[in-house]
Amino acid sequence: MPGFEASGKQSVAAQSLGVAVTGDNARVVVLPPQAVQWAKEVEAAPGTANLPGSTSGVFVGRDDALDLLRGLLAGAGDVAVTQTGAVHGLGGIGKSTLALHYAIRYRDAYSLTWWINAESPESIEVGLSALTVRLCPYWARSATTDERMAWAVTWLQWHPDWLLIFDNVEHPDQLRPYLGSLRGGHHLATSRKATGWHAIGPTLPLDLLGSEASADLLCSLAYDRQTPTPEQRKEAEHLAAELGYLPLALEQAGAYLHQTGKGIGAYRRALPRMLPKHSEGIDPERTVARVWNQSIQAIRERGPLAVTLLNAAAWLAPDDIPRALLAPLAPTVDEADDEIDDALGVLRAYNMITLSGPTFSVHRLVQAVLRTPPAADSDHLSAGRVDAELALHAAVFNGDDAMSTATTWQWEALAPHITAFAINLSPASATVSTFDIFDRAAENARQAGQTARAIPLFEATLAQYEEVLGDTHPDTLRSRNNLALAYRSAGDLARATPLYEATLAQREEILGDTHPDTLTSRNNLAYVYESAGDLARAIPLFEATLAQYEQVLGDTHPDTLRSRNDLAGAYEGAGDLARAIPLFEATLAQREEVLGDTHPHTLRSRNDLAGAYRSAGDLARAIPLFEATLAQYEQVLGDTHPDTLTSRNNLAGAYRSAGQTVRAIPLFKATLAQYEQVLGDTHPNTLRSRNNLALAYEGAGDLARAIPLFEATLAQYEQVLGDTHPNTLTSRNNLALAYRSAGDLARAIPLFEATLAQYEQVLGDTHPNTLTSRNNLAGAYESAGDLARAIPLFEATLAQYEQVLGDTHPDTLTSRNNLAYVYESAGDLARAIPLFEATLAQYEQVLGDTHPDTLTSRNNLARAKAAER
Repeated sequence: MPGFEASGKQSVAAQSLGVAVTGDNARVVVLPPQAVQWAKEVEAAPGTANLPGSTSGVFVGRDDALDLLRGLLAGAGDVAVTQTGAVHGLGGIGKSTLALHYAIRYRDAYSLTWWINAESPESIEVGLSALTVRLCPYWARSATTDERMAWAVTWLQWHPDWLLIFDNVEHPDQLRPYLGSLRGGHHLATSRKATGWHAIGPTLPLDLLGSEASADLLCSLAYDRQTPTPEQRKEAEHLAAELGYLPLALEQAGAYLHQTGKGIGAYRRALPRMLPKHSEGIDPERTVARVWNQSIQAIRERGPLAVTLLNAAAWLAPDDIPRALLAPLAPTVDEADDEIDDALGVLRAYNMITLSGPTFSVHRLVQAVLRTPPAADSDHLSAGRVDAELALHAAVFNGDDAMSTATTWQWEALAPHITAFAINLSPASATVSTFDIFDRAAENARQAGQTARAIPLFEATLAQYEEVLGDTHPDTLRSRNNLALAYRSAGDLARATPLYEATLAQREEILGDTHPDTLTSRNNLAYVYESAGDLARAIPLFEATLAQYEQVLGDTHPDTLRSRNDLAGAYEGAGDLARAIPLFEATLAQREEVLGDTHPHTLRSRNDLAGAYRSAGDLARAIPLFEATLAQYEQVLGDTHPDTLTSRNNLAGAYRSAGQTVRAIPLFKATLAQYEQVLGDTHPNTLRSRNNLALAYEGAGDLARAIPLFEATLAQYEQVLGDTHPNTLTSRNNLALAYRSAGDLARAIPLFEATLAQYEQVLGDTHPNTLTSRNNLAGAYESAGDLARAIPLFEATLAQYEQVLGDTHPDTLTSRNNLAYVYESAGDLARAIPLFEATLAQYEQVLGDTHPDTLTSRNNLARAKAAER
């Protein structure tokens, strides 16, 4: 029962050692041996830490919480087992401050204390990468983000007695891989979420400050730790009550009082009561807004640019905002850096931001207030949105040079802020500039294989087009098509298919039935049907679209040729090689005539034809054609172009099919290394390449290398594409097959069962991949000697193959052969031999007398007849 193979691209460092488990779904990154050695040997200097600056330097009313937190983390003192404490509460209540003061008080108890912004998986990765830069700066300069992150995890695995602080965790499950693999120190998380921690560790619910502690905090800040008079103390108690005892509001009010010298009583009397308080509890946004109205005027008097920067920052991600990003907002170009630094210094003095080297952060609660001002003061709202857009546009389109040509690091720094801007922006306020920003960022993310980042941007762009241009404007339809493409790339066919259908219907209505854009949309819908395994709808739609292309654009127009090639691919997917191969051959001949022998489309057509020959078992024609095509790709597009890498990967796959593992494995390894260098370690094409190398190792019987590589690839698929993406399921199926080949049925069968359940849920009960998964599970039952479960499952799967793919599809023939084999294993030769005979006759008719599968079938029949005698 063969596994799946995807011809594509990927890359991992060949001949490398040291596997580190990282990320919210346990991504596996393989480190060079030298880096692993450094991770073992490098020691952290005493007191190594990266703690953020204290907001006020004053800490009151939380001593009991600190003691309880120490008890939760230290427990019985067994620091070899990670004990996790989570501090949760509403925004502005002081969770991060408590964690910070814990780290300061107990710094000497830890070999290293590291603060990580944990709002998203990407933020956690950035925090771990920064640890590598601190401990191993020379190597970190040349390492990728994934490698730096993996090195940090490796270091933590080798060294004990550290403290990791995960600040502002949005989803507790995102910490599981770290808690599971890092067990030599303490983890401390802060979160606004009170639920979801039961399976991770104990929690410390944090409440508002008490009235006494709140007054102490205000007096300490306002009077610089001098003893207040009884009247001042009473005023502080009244003000604390009006601010709802919310620590963030208290600290901001205290910072204002300290900076201006204003008395607490005067401040309280001037505090505007712009909104009524709720009858229960407090509203943090309203509370902070009441403080803001006085602080903003004082900040504006010291520096108008400070207010401009703060309003713009409200529309970006809260953390790691590059100072340089806001440089276009400075009034003087030549002195922009100094002006930005001065303005940020003012904001820091009033406790509005936290500075950290070249970046700064804004509390989320402050951002929320700034984006929703009272109606009477809405000017800064529009100004902040416009300024944020201006800054992002200048970064994405730097003069004549687009960010698409800049470094990956620049895109990584910008991506969270572009996404946050897209989420915060009302579609009604969209402009041509925002269209450009989101389009460029989304396309860059899609090309980099980062569909999780691309989809929110495509969604935001579509919403803006619909609002500004209307539901059926051609640009809106193009945007809708791009979003459907992103969903399809992410394997989310449940959302991609209806969106493609809706787009096609709208294009037919607006542009007409035969407009080129309508034909493109129809072709895309046929393709997504094919991806969903619905060949009954895909093939007729491909055929109809091709006929229209021929009628409208002519028989040899490039779009017609593309449509013809796609139809041939659908025929191949349906196992109808009798129609697929001649159509591939005809399309190739036309492309050679119209586009030339070395046009990229011609090369792609030649590659597809070679693949069809391989599917037909005609390796005598497939391999020379793959070799010639690769040589042309190298000459025309260069040695490392993604299409060249795909061609090289396909040639290696053909060598593997021919049993030439001596040539296949080195070519797979070289291709994988090139994918890693060109597309990155976790690009979907890189992952497919790694999967293919693992398949080659398995085919060569080298399970010691195949299984770890399958495991690593699966972990990366889960991280990059998600747990239920079709490619992830294929990877999981392949790992289960490798376990079965190794005789490890205790791991193989549960994994087959879980994978089948996911296939049924994601792709449906009769998708070809679901049927293959069901067939593989039946084979595992048979290997375990559980024929009572194997035979009925083989019989049911065969019936479904016959219904879905037809009686003579190669996969149907494989299923029929497997059923005959299990009948033979059960000693039921009366049913096995006739089925072997019928299957062999069909193999000879469909694939030819010498196809490898035909030879296997003939051998199976001979063995069964010998047993009968």
